[in-house]
Amino acid sequence: MLQHGPLLERLLAGDFICQVTDEDAFRHLSNEQTQQDINHYLRPLNRRLVSNDDNTVFFLGYFDLNKAAREQLSSQFSLTVQSLLPLLEWLQLVQETLGRDSALTAGDTIKLQEFVLRTEDNQSLRHRLNQLASDRFFNSQSEQLDNQVKLIFRRLKEHGYLLQPHHDRQYYVVTGKIDYLIDVIRFIRDEEHLPVDDTPSQEALL
Repeated sequence: MLQHGPLLERLLAGDFICQVTDEDAFRHLSNEQTQQDINHYLRPLNRRLVSNDDNTVFFLGYFDLNKAAREQLSSQFSLTVQSLLPLLEWLQLVQETLGRDSALTAGDTIKLQEFVLRTEDNQSLRHRLNQLASDRFFNSQSEQLDNQVKLIFRRLKEHGYLLQPHHDRQYYVVTGKIDYLIDVIRFIRDEEHLPVDDTPSQEALL
């Protein structure tokens, strides 16, 4: 297991590994023998390697949903739900602002300046962005559009939804954690009755 040591540490720390965040690690985890080796090691810890429906991101789940696992999942679920609505609004805002026909997915690129310019020219989008930035998940104290957008994207990068390949260039790449997020939103909408409006934009997104 020594060859998988660093990868196991990342997974156990809660990392989401996709082709964008770490191409070599993602290719490694896509190997069936590696998956079996890692799951064999994780079994005594009641953990296992899982992926989303489209196999674009790997992360850890529980092998057996015992009482302790259910309590931990319940705690994680509560935290996730708190952030879902602002993240859903951000996904819709990006889709509408950039004129995309489909939801963001791993590997998509967002140019910060293009997003700012298109938002500036639309009063409705600007108002929605202002509301989104002030949400406690992003917690912006600024009234300047440029600062609000930079903070939102920085927060999303901190939470692992975006990757900034070059710190001196203002563009971001969507990670596989977005694919995981959309799967979670769909599940909660269908199974747990997430308060999602049945608007055309949300229906197209989900």
